[in-house]
Amino acid sequence: MDAEPGLAEAAQLFKVLGSESRLGLLRIIEREPRTVSALVEATGLSQPLVSQHLRTLRQAGLVSSQRRGKEVIYELADGHVTHVIADALAHVLEPAPAGADE
Repeated sequence: MDAEPGLAEAAQLFKVLGSESRLGLLRIIEREPRTVSALVEATGLSQPLVSQHLRTLRQAGLVSSQRRGKEVIYELADGHVTHVIADALAHVLEPAPAGADE
């Protein structure tokens, strides 16, 4: 079977987005670019864990970083991902249709 173009890449994107912590980081960065220390403070995650998640998000092309003096600021690299996350949240928060569990 010939796969539809982009299907493998989309599956990889969903793997990256399959972490609650990474989704949370993206939601925070969506509101305002942040440093690692600001992300640690906002999430309560350890600095090494935040850095690891940011590395994964950078490798996936979802965030970019910019050095400003001694600090590195992380920001969204692509606004499309915010729509994917917002749609996923809307989907899971909407009431289940009547008879959906039958």
